[in-house]
Amino acid sequence: MLRYLTSGESHGRELTAILEGMPAGLDIDAQAVNRDLARRQGGYGRGGRMKIETDRVEITSGVRWGKTTGAPIALVIRNKDWENWLEAMAVTIPDVLEDARMVTRPRPGHADLPGGMKYGHRDLRNILERSSARETAARVAVGAFAKRLLDAFGIRVFSWVTEIGGVRWSMKGKADAGAFFEAAEDSPVRCPDAGTSKKMTARIDKAKAAGDSLGGVFEVVITGVPPGLGSHVQWDRKLDARFALAMMSIQAIKGVEVGVGFRAGSLPGSKVHDEIFYGKTAAHGALWWPQSPAFYRKTNNAGGIEGGMSNGEPLVIRAVMKPIPTLYKPLRSVDIGSKEPFRASVERSDVCAVPAAAVVAEAVAAYETAAAFLDKFAGDSMKEISRNYRGYLEQVSAY
Repeated sequence: MLRYLTSGESHGRELTAILEGMPAGLDIDAQAVNRDLARRQGGYGRGGRMKIETDRVEITSGVRWGKTTGAPIALVIRNKDWENWLEAMAVTIPDVLEDARMVTRPRPGHADLPGGMKYGHRDLRNILERSSARETAARVAVGAFAKRLLDAFGIRVFSWVTEIGGVRWSMKGKADAGAFFEAAEDSPVRCPDAGTSKKMTARIDKAKAAGDSLGGVFEVVITGVPPGLGSHVQWDRKLDARFALAMMSIQAIKGVEVGVGFRAGSLPGSKVHDEIFYGKTAAHGALWWPQSPAFYRKTNNAGGIEGGMSNGEPLVIRAVMKPIPTLYKPLRSVDIGSKEPFRASVERSDVCAVPAAAVVAEAVAAYETAAAFLDKFAGDSMKEISRNYRGYLEQVSAY
């Protein structure tokens, strides 16, 4: 069973993740992890914090001589900005309380007020430090390990942005995940279309000038996934349910859809369900795809998932991110101490973090795919998992 936990605060000493269940013998490249961490920090509309941090992972256990050992993997990402918060984020009581940077004015749309009420804190910094999206850096590091496992079996994870602040890009023609991904990587907003990217950056500039923030929509596509990941037999084993949970766990995500998603509610069944065919086809480049005649679909409205299981088509997940709650022209709020009305407190923040959220979504989607893959082809080493996988491919080919 694959599992992980993260710890750490936004302005604390470091972020930490413990990843357990990775098989022994997987080749690991720390620089590949660092590349994904750098991608998370990028994107037009990010705030000043990204100019301070240069995220790099320290692998402190579970990897020896470039390969996983099967032991729990510890990942550490240092916060450079912690040097400016030594008193405010000290473990012991600081000598000068004026440096504590206490927060008593909750921000609308953030975890501040419900978290303070839940845990009984009178200083809301105890909530906002952990609820900050800074925590996602640890999850991106975990996701990079999951991607490495998937890569070994020909499974690739891609993402791109389709909407920011009402400016939308609609895919035309047949989807080419690799090409879209490469184009997105060259865009400041991670949108595959250059013209739409310019409109998105202009929309971000307008919001920044107004002291406002913007949300948007991103898409994650996973190719090379064999049929049969997930299960129909219990609610918590359904693959689409696991993706929905993973996406909604990312800060500021307010909605998730798979395949045609919410549009299915306005279409007849004849326009939604993907017809099944049998025969030779070059539609798949996946390693699992049998050379002999096989089942396939010409459309992918299901987003690669039917009955809670992968069906062999690419997995397609979309999510919507709300605008960042911290505004440079703060909304009205109430001080939790005096109960007097105030403008909400301002923490350094982004105008738009949708491009970064797409990278985080890659990570959590990769993790869930890897977890489902290991559930299906369980083993303690890469050799054992590879044997199990090859045996399953023989079964699929003979079906």
